[in-house]
Amino acid sequence: MERYSPGQVAEQTGFSLDTLRYYERIGLLDDIARNSGGQRVFTEGDVAWLRILRCLRDTGMPIQRMVRYAELARGGDETIAERLEVLAEHDRDIDEKIAHLRVEQDHIRAKIANYQREMDSAAASQA
Repeated sequence: MERYSPGQVAEQTGFSLDTLRYYERIGLLDDIARNSGGQRVFTEGDVAWLRILRCLRDTGMPIQRMVRYAELARGGDETIAERLEVLAEHDRDIDEKIAHLRVEQDHIRAKIANYQREMDSAAASQA
């Protein structure tokens, strides 16, 4: 089984070393092994879990909900329905954020078009 140092994991996942320590402290990472020198040693499973956490974080899941999801994931098969609901709720939140961003993007595009018209008009009047 492949083992990774904290630095390797930080490079693979994009999380800083401080974030890895914080995630362990608040319970998002569980049972991270340590070598004889006391340094954390991560497994492929740990890296896969961190990739899920990266996805949840990057899509705006609040840390408290991430912790709840991690607790449920450690709970075994009897928590699948609850995990499904946590992820479904997050998916709905993402849809709402995307819709909001589309409205804001339309506003920005209208402003861009306005500026482009002003520039075109100014250029035409100078010609």
